[in-house]
Amino acid sequence: MARLARFWHGPRARALLCAVLAACLLLGIWLDGAQPRHVLQVALAALALGCAVLWRARDGRGGKPMASARGRELQARLDGAIAGGEFRFHYQGKFDTAQLRLVGLEALLRWEHPRHGLVYPNEFIGLAEQTDAIVALGNWGIDAACRQLAQWRAADLPLVPVAVNISARQLCQPHLPDFVLGCLRRHAIAPGLLELEVTESCCIDDMAQATQVLRQLRALGLAISLDDYGTGHSGLSHVRMLPIHTIKIDRCFIGDLGSADSDTVIVASTIALARGLGLQVLAEGVENARQLARLRRLGCPQVQGFYLHRPACASDVAALLAAGVPAGHVTAPKHGAMRPGVDAQ
Repeated sequence: MARLARFWHGPRARALLCAVLAACLLLGIWLDGAQPRHVLQVALAALALGCAVLWRARDGRGGKPMASARGRELQARLDGAIAGGEFRFHYQGKFDTAQLRLVGLEALLRWEHPRHGLVYPNEFIGLAEQTDAIVALGNWGIDAACRQLAQWRAADLPLVPVAVNISARQLCQPHLPDFVLGCLRRHAIAPGLLELEVTESCCIDDMAQATQVLRQLRALGLAISLDDYGTGHSGLSHVRMLPIHTIKIDRCFIGDLGSADSDTVIVASTIALARGLGLQVLAEGVENARQLARLRRLGCPQVQGFYLHRPACASDVAALLAAGVPAGHVTAPKHGAMRPGVDAQ
């Protein structure tokens, strides 16, 4: 019984549940008289979702935050670090695949710790989510992105939308739209220049409240992206319920693109799903020319990754904004070793 209980509370049980739900969904669509082409599109999307969840089950991602002495030290310092201005954004460019034209930036959070140096989100976001620090950190990020856009504008640089990650806790707060609107007005930033990213694997406790909040944000003119698509067990549900503008395909499906048939099917089906729903789609984690060429052939309109642009501080990104040249000609200076999969968080 103990072994059975562990299974039903584990990731493989969630993968099995996704497979059953996908089968039921397909059966319902078929019985409802849908066209075979539409059934196939849903089948491919369901396959993408099931494969992604099974991958997480195998890989063991999504575990609990570390409980080490370093982790306890970081957690104890979080509130003071936010108030003390220890957090920074590094920005990574997003590009269209047709001309490699810069179409946006993602703001990636960094903690400049006085003792440990540069600390990446995989070490502190899970800790912040255990307390109200995640809300304070998210609010800081929204204001910081607006403030940076205003600084680039003051320097007469052309602007592109900046995407900021928000937590599930923030989504359940009804005053979030008012807070965002206040930041936009304070820095005189057009709503279309701010994009909010919701991680697909995040557990939203109050889906109705989150949907209402996101609809209000969309009504203000903000774009909403579903980040890390394919790594959770709620992907299709989030696509159907949340008022999103863009689906971001997770990097785990891009690394072996072209050599792993399953990854190709998952990426192609996600692109087809987005196109069918009238959504934008972007592939993360592009690290070489082969991956970029493959994504072009699959019809992916936008990409992001080290091959095109490494995350950089605001002063270095100013050169990218000013250049207006293909992405491969402008990269950030290397400040120490870069770690794929970590630095892009």
